[in-house]
Amino acid sequence: MEFSALLTSAGINIAVCILFLSLYSVLRKQPHNFSVYFGRRLAEEKFQKQDDYFSFERLLPTAGWIVKAYWCTEEEIRQVAGLDSVVFLRLFIFSIRIFSITSLICVFGVLPVNYHGKEITHDHIPTEPLNVFTIANIIEESQKLWVHCIALYIITISACILLFNEYKYISRKRLAHITGSSPNPGHFTVLVRSIPKSDNELLDDTIRNFFVNYHGSSYLSHQMILRKGHFQSFVDRAERAYRKFVRVRLSVSERNGKSSMSRCGVCGVRASSFQIYRNKFIEAKKADLTNPEVVDAQKNCPGALVFFKTRYAAVVASRVLQSSNPMLWVTDLAPEPRDVYWSNLWIPYKQIWLRKLATLAASVVFMFVFIIPVAFVQSMMQLEQLKKMFPNLRGLLNKSFFARVVTGYLPSVVLLLSLYTVPPLMMLFSSIEGSISRSGRKRSACLKILFFTVWNVFFVNVLSGSVLNQLNVFTRPKDMPTMLAELVPKQATFFITYVLTSGWASLCSEILQVYNLVYNFFSKCIFCCHQNTEYVYSFPYHTEVPKVLLFILLGFTFAIMAPLILPFLLVYFCLGYLVYRNQILNVYYPKYEMGGKLWPIMHNTIVFSLVLMQVIALGVFTIKHSPVATGFTILLLVATILFNEYCRHRFSRIFEAYSAQDVIELDRDDEQSGRMQEIHQHLQDAYSQTPPGAEGSSRSGGQVPIELILEDPAQEASESSQELCDTVQEVSEAHEHSIEEAAGKAHCV
Repeated sequence: MEFSALLTSAGINIAVCILFLSLYSVLRKQPHNFSVYFGRRLAEEKFQKQDDYFSFERLLPTAGWIVKAYWCTEEEIRQVAGLDSVVFLRLFIFSIRIFSITSLICVFGVLPVNYHGKEITHDHIPTEPLNVFTIANIIEESQKLWVHCIALYIITISACILLFNEYKYISRKRLAHITGSSPNPGHFTVLVRSIPKSDNELLDDTIRNFFVNYHGSSYLSHQMILRKGHFQSFVDRAERAYRKFVRVRLSVSERNGKSSMSRCGVCGVRASSFQIYRNKFIEAKKADLTNPEVVDAQKNCPGALVFFKTRYAAVVASRVLQSSNPMLWVTDLAPEPRDVYWSNLWIPYKQIWLRKLATLAASVVFMFVFIIPVAFVQSMMQLEQLKKMFPNLRGLLNKSFFARVVTGYLPSVVLLLSLYTVPPLMMLFSSIEGSISRSGRKRSACLKILFFTVWNVFFVNVLSGSVLNQLNVFTRPKDMPTMLAELVPKQATFFITYVLTSGWASLCSEILQVYNLVYNFFSKCIFCCHQNTEYVYSFPYHTEVPKVLLFILLGFTFAIMAPLILPFLLVYFCLGYLVYRNQILNVYYPKYEMGGKLWPIMHNTIVFSLVLMQVIALGVFTIKHSPVATGFTILLLVATILFNEYCRHRFSRIFEAYSAQDVIELDRDDEQSGRMQEIHQHLQDAYSQTPPGAEGSSRSGGQVPIELILEDPAQEASESSQELCDTVQEVSEAHEHSIEEAAGKAHCV
């Protein structure tokens, strides 16, 4: 590919970015798009809606959102979006810092050396092939390779210093998050699975007797988990319909001036009356432990939530082996209520390892199946192959501009569209694995997508999509450095265009929220549905973190191989920093908190990128017959691995466990202030049987709970449905009665 083809691709992407950013600055001002671009603020009811009037100012693109996103402090972001958003943005800060240093060194130091590596007569720069800007243009045994070796040392040392500071900074933030946040019910709760069954006593009594016997001084209470039936989903939908009915009547009553001060809008009935009826129904079922149906239901109990009096007791109970048989009485510290992935709690513990093995095998198979579209993308970059594959397009392909678009822009677009199928499938695999928390499922999906993108986007493309070349990597591992050294510079063109399309354009698509915008347009403008949507998206860390880490890997890998990629990457990180700050502040709602646990994944991937950069440089120096540079690179490689081991021993356990010092001090503070009794009372309701559609659950941090289901789901569904009908009838009668009273008072007046 010529340099002019790269400029064509860059021009197309710059035009797309300007168009999308201009559209966003206009569309965000339109009142009917507030639910698309201000979802988080609407969910928290902190956004003042504007009147829907026409104004020319709303049609003019402005950059005010950039200023607001930039000047918002990190503490404000943490308060509104949690620690995870801060950690994600710190990844961009690290990237901007390290690639500013790298761009300065490589663009002004390494790039001229590559360009003048061979004593040849250079043509006009736009007509130059891109390989003259890569390390492939350096002749063998050249003394100029010392420039690359020195640049390699500067980049690695700078990256390690910045990484250490970031790890230290985020570790302090995590400790402050644990000690400074409000009491978390998950810190007092232990999830117990693989409970042994007994024919002589109820499972409820078995759990109580075990923990009273072995944890008597710290045991508080427990709650059994029973599998949710299909008929209960019908009941939940009916309850959600009822709550929607109540909200509609509330809005109508408020507009008519008939609402009473302490009523829910359906006059005469409290807003929580239905929940009180439901709680009475459930408590009656729970109390009747002699009922044969309840006895049969407990046989299907996969586990229980056990509450302890102190955080320290819960941490100790979750870490120690409860039985001499490690497959019985398995304990883990429970996630916080809103983070529990309830549908996976019924999975028997003995199935977990089988599920993980099956999903691992399925993920590996999918990774290799995806080689087919990647190979097709690689064939699109070869103009002669395209002419053979599509002979009818030979005339168009002979035109220079069309050929530049097809070979320089279209391949990365096709690959980007193919990658959209990966996140839903990996999230499905992570769900099947049996993760007990939503954050754990998202971290698992993040790792799967990360491995997938690094292998299929980088390694498979570098190896030109040839299965034989990929197999050679495994059959000849000693030749991997030299193989990568030969192939990586050849693929620099594709990855530069990939940064432009998958990087710049995807950021603009992210801020424009194309899917939500189209859905909102059809629902409000075409189907005239003016009801605000209640669902607000949480931040997709499982897709965005692997994407950013892949670009970091590309930046390190091609830093000294093809420095032309660095300016485009630096623009991506700067633009991404502003875009994601804006999205975190306005669009996405934090439904649960991971406590910054994604940073170790980020750190390890960045270190892997540094090691890969050094391995490829080692292969290049070997091919170019520079033994001294090879020796210095080996020393740098060993030092980088030792640095990673030091960081792992120094910081990683902070993200894996709680320290006894912190939890004991928190327990003492709560006991001295008298809050412990209040916390214990709240624990009884933290994991209560509230339906998933309960009003306010998504807006007030409410949890999605587990239901206590009997063996005969049809019978309970019938009873609950009858209860729903009775409640609605009672509400209607109360409403009619209140209207009659109001009419009587008006008549008297």
